[in-house]
Amino acid sequence: MEKILVALSGGVDSSTAAGILKQNGCDVEGAIMVFEGIPDENISYAYGAARYLDIPFHCFDFTEEFREKIIDNFIKAYKNGRTPNPCVLCNQHIKFGLFMEKARKLGIKKIATGHYAFIKKQNGRYLLKRGIDKNEQSYFLYRLSQRQLSRIVLPLGSYTKVQVRKLAKKFNLPTAQRRKSHDICFIPDGDYVSFLKKFLPEKPGPIFNKKKKVIGEHKGIFSFTCGQRHGIGISHKHPYYVARIDALRNAIYVGERKDVYKSQLIARDVHFIPFNTLDKPMVVLAKVRYFSPLSGAIIEPYRQKKVRVTFKKAQWAITPGQSVVFYKNDVVIGGGVIETSSSG
Repeated sequence: MEKILVALSGGVDSSTAAGILKQNGCDVEGAIMVFEGIPDENISYAYGAARYLDIPFHCFDFTEEFREKIIDNFIKAYKNGRTPNPCVLCNQHIKFGLFMEKARKLGIKKIATGHYAFIKKQNGRYLLKRGIDKNEQSYFLYRLSQRQLSRIVLPLGSYTKVQVRKLAKKFNLPTAQRRKSHDICFIPDGDYVSFLKKFLPEKPGPIFNKKKKVIGEHKGIFSFTCGQRHGIGISHKHPYYVARIDALRNAIYVGERKDVYKSQLIARDVHFIPFNTLDKPMVVLAKVRYFSPLSGAIIEPYRQKKVRVTFKKAQWAITPGQSVVFYKNDVVIGGGVIETSSSG
């Protein structure tokens, strides 16, 4: 029987995933990844879940690697006027990178997590598919390689969150009633501006309107993101929203709500799953952030291994630094990091 190492976070999803695998007769072990922002309480809950399931438990300290790969990148992105998605990088480099390597050293070839998504093998290639839960998480996994996908088990793809909580109670897991974890684990209070002030100096600069007229001054571009309404500090007959951030000029551009909608973007660091490269235009569904609805679009090759995405309907606050992810029905085609946006 092949062993599976389950990444336990101390939450209900990962511990229930471990319970499902054990119930299905798999040889299961559990491990928690420790890095900045992971409280001791999570470690205790992960250990408790492993104890209740009667499986071996490991603890991996990735503090140094997490700071280098995730936190340093997060700070650098905001310094450059971008809004990063640390979860995407963490999945690629930490949860399905370092963790997978630790599993290999333990002699374990397969790993599992509590993500709500599917992995299917078809025509010799591993595909990533959307889970059935309304908050399925395939968006965060689009950068995974064929090697990674071939070694990952996702037991929760066919479950809803409600069903998972019921199973957790059935398994008598201590995590059954735990609340959802923080969006950014290393900023538990969600105050990313205060966090960034520890590393980036406040540098005042101009605020321009859409006519490129200076109408105010900001204290630092890292305090803003596209689509932001509050904190601009300028009165107007209609509310102002951040439309663009220019790091080179240390400037913020604002406009009315209608000015923040864009229909086209350029994505870099593009990664595809069913194939290696995009050779011709393709009609897809796409989303520009996790909570955005899927929207019809055409993706086409662009210079320097980038992709141009043209939406049928203009999208709200397309934000450089965030990920755009492409789908065909329930299959994840791939995605990339948003570089620029325009009205098309």
